[in-house]
Amino acid sequence: MFTVEQIKAAHSKVKSGADFPSYIQEIKKLGVTHYEAYVSDGHIDYHGADGYTAQVPEKYAVMNISDEANVAVFKAELLAHQQGKTDYLTFIKMCADTGIEKWEIRMDTMTCTYFDKLGNAILVEQIPGE
Repeated sequence: MFTVEQIKAAHSKVKSGADFPSYIQEIKKLGVTHYEAYVSDGHIDYHGADGYTAQVPEKYAVMNISDEANVAVFKAELLAHQQGKTDYLTFIKMCADTGIEKWEIRMDTMTCTYFDKLGNAILVEQIPGE
């Protein structure tokens, strides 16, 4: 099964949102079935077969997540990030400011779903690949 070190090695190749699809393909090959990334502190729970979980610990000081989702601003800033116009920490701050608590990546459906603090799905995107 995959390790935190393997995940970190794959993630180290991501320089912008434009690199995201190849990262997803790489961790899918490692056996990741889905993961949740938490905006508040950057920890990520990676899941594999048979209930296996590996957690990458927090990456930065805790950020406050806005109580209300600003979907229009989030979508515009997400697009800029996906085009490589912002770095990861800029993207994370934008998520917090626009009320995004976490996102979940599912390898079976190749989707990324962004959630607000109440657990509402704010946006579901198809991940390019395969």
